[in-house]
Amino acid sequence: MTERDTAVRDSTVSGTGDDMGARDTGRNGRTAGVRRRITALARAELLLLLRNRLALGTALLLPIGSLFLFAPILEDLDIGMAARAYSLTGLAGFLLLYVVYYNLATAYVARREELVLKRLRTGECTDAEILAGTAVPAVAGALIQMAVAVPVGALLLDLPVPVNAPLMLLGMLGGLVVFWLLAAASSVFTRSTELAQLTTMPLVLICLFASGVVFPATQWPDPVPEIARFLPLTPVMELMRLGWVGTTGERAPVDFVGTLRPAGLPLAVLVAWIGVGVWTVRRFFRWEPRR
Repeated sequence: MTERDTAVRDSTVSGTGDDMGARDTGRNGRTAGVRRRITALARAELLLLLRNRLALGTALLLPIGSLFLFAPILEDLDIGMAARAYSLTGLAGFLLLYVVYYNLATAYVARREELVLKRLRTGECTDAEILAGTAVPAVAGALIQMAVAVPVGALLLDLPVPVNAPLMLLGMLGGLVVFWLLAAASSVFTRSTELAQLTTMPLVLICLFASGVVFPATQWPDPVPEIARFLPLTPVMELMRLGWVGTTGERAPVDFVGTLRPAGLPLAVLVAWIGVGVWTVRRFFRWEPRR
């Protein structure tokens, strides 16, 4: 190899390294930019949430209050598992419906009608960043409340250690994504924040009474229980209960490995709802008021 060939090779290698370094730096810079913009949006949304006493009360008090309100109903039902375990896992359903779904649907409508979303789109933020930044306080609030409720509730109610904790976490995270997307989708046909109470009510009531939050769907006549398994909240409830006590109440409790097979259908339903939610939001979400 001649000296010229060696020089060409060295310069090529050096140039390639410089290019790779520049690409890495650019990629890290873009990631930091995305994180900075989402954090700024989340901080602003959190301030608005703290100033809105109704929304704050819905996020902090309504889930726990609903849990205590409906818990006595379970004492008289044959649910195939401890009523206290059923109630505590049902808290995830209240959090997803009230803290994430209702509050976020109202927030998206309010920001749209105030032209906040329209102005944000003229800046650096992408559509996904705007939607995610707005959702961070509600999603984080639900996740934190559940993270606190599980160990505290387990100690106070003398519940066993979860059979499959990763399955519980997967169910909760999947539910957060689903109801975030459903909140954005519900804002499409909600003209004002006042109407959000009406437009979100059908899904809230259906999920409360048919997804196993308040009492098992098996208490309803056929074919309601089978249809209810495909509601957006039902797979979350099933995964939470499978992960904690190894059963949804229909069969005898199983161990870690035994929870994997019955978790297949709930996971598939969650993935399907995420796909439907993404398509609906991308296709129909409104960024400015109707005129």
